[in-house]
Amino acid sequence: MLKPSTIHGPRAAILCLLMLAGCGSRDPFSYVQVSGKITYEDGSLIPADPLVLTFYPQSAPLDEKTHPRTGTALVDKATGTFSSATSHKAGDGLVRGKHKVTLTSPADPLVPAIVSAEYTDPATTPLEVDTAVLPFELKVRKPSTMNTGGRP
Repeated sequence: MLKPSTIHGPRAAILCLLMLAGCGSRDPFSYVQVSGKITYEDGSLIPADPLVLTFYPQSAPLDEKTHPRTGTALVDKATGTFSSATSHKAGDGLVRGKHKVTLTSPADPLVPAIVSAEYTDPATTPLEVDTAVLPFELKVRKPSTMNTGGRP
């Protein structure tokens, strides 16, 4: 084993470079921890369980093979809040910058009845966030006729 006092000159430089090379992730994007709340415009909660937000980065790809990853967040039904998002690794956050936001509910087919279809498609959603402005405060227009199938 090498003692710190025995590492000099080129050996020290090579050792430092090897240590630094092993410390980085292979992902070329940096991530931001995010949190926020989503409600209808009147402040009432969206009755979908589960409610999943998907964040679509609006930044350009670095090259034809290196695109920023989408992120997802699970909304707490009781509060309308989310405390983290996942893009690459669990809870890592979102790629820095602007994102279009969609709403889905994989287990609840009622989402189209409780949110307008425009909120479920990244091409039409009016929801956009910027990781420079936290926490996110998302407001969704309530459909004029909500059909909840007898559910409150």
